[in-house]
Amino acid sequence: MITTVEGCTLAGLYATDEVPATKIKIQPGAGLGYATLLRVVVPVEPGDVLDISGRARVTNDTSPSYTVGVGYHLWQYDVDNGLGASGVWTRISSFCGDNVDHTRHHMPLLTDTVYTVPADWPEGHRITIVLRGDAMSTAADGQYLTVDPEYGQLTVRRYQPAI
Repeated sequence: MITTVEGCTLAGLYATDEVPATKIKIQPGAGLGYATLLRVVVPVEPGDVLDISGRARVTNDTSPSYTVGVGYHLWQYDVDNGLGASGVWTRISSFCGDNVDHTRHHMPLLTDTVYTVPADWPEGHRITIVLRGDAMSTAADGQYLTVDPEYGQLTVRRYQPAI
C-alpha cells in the first residue's frame, strides 16, 4: 500500500532510547512471550499521521548455542483509556523477523511504518507506540536472549493535516 500525505505539518517529534526489557525469554512457539523493547507516549488527534522508526539489538548467549527465531513489530495502544497497557493492543507494522545463532551472535532489529490515527480516536487521549520482540525455538529450555540497551531507539514524528 502506498500512502501519500500532502499538506501536513510537523506537530511534534517524540523519541526514546530507554530500553525497559533486558531479556526476552525464548519460548517453544511464536507469539508466546512478547517483550516491550521500547515505548513512547505521543499526544494525538484523530487523523494525525505518525512516521515511526525503531531499532534495537538482541544477542544470543544461549549455551550450548542454538538457533532462535526473533519476531518484532510496532504496536499501539490508548494509554488514557483507563486500562493503559492492559487494554487493547493493535499491531501497526508488518511482521519482521530472522534467526540468531552462534554464527550470528548479535541481531539488529530495524523497522518503520507510517500510521494514521483512526478517525474515532478519543479526544484528548494519548497513543503509546511500542516496539515489541518475541523469541522462539523448538530447543527452548528456559534461556533468554539479551536485549542490548545501548542500541535502542524509537522515534515518532507526528504530522497534522493542514486545515
